[in-house]
Amino acid sequence: MINNDILRSVRYMLDLSDVKLVEIIALAGRTLAKEEVQSCLKREEEDGFAECSDEVLAYFLDGLVIFKRGKDESRQAPEVTWPVSNNTVLKKLRVAFELKEDDLHGIMTAAGFEVSKPELSALFRKEGHKNYRGCGDQFLRNFLKGLTLRIRP
Repeated sequence: MINNDILRSVRYMLDLSDVKLVEIIALAGRTLAKEEVQSCLKREEEDGFAECSDEVLAYFLDGLVIFKRGKDESRQAPEVTWPVSNNTVLKKLRVAFELKEDDLHGIMTAAGFEVSKPELSALFRKEGHKNYRGCGDQFLRNFLKGLTLRIRP
């Protein structure tokens, strides 16, 4: 899935302003100008469109976890890593919104996309694990749709 679509989808879901997006990215330790964020939010056919890099998306997702859950002062923040896969986006959103397995099933059902427990758990395994499964664009799109329905009915 295109990073710009993920950024736009989460922005809509939480009804975030451009300034708030910049603040969330800054929580993870990256300074970004408001204009750069606005360029990433534009559609491909619009003037001034800029592709959202994996680096920016990684900082946004890590910042989102801090924004939603608060910073854990007892531990050192994990280093931000990229490239960002669909599985990484899924994991970060699960952590940020504190979603349990039942929540994930409810979200996918609300989006009209049925998934079994083993299929779902395979998406959260480490890459290289024998039961690991890559998250497809269609699954992530439906997950974002279902999460949006849950947060912003």
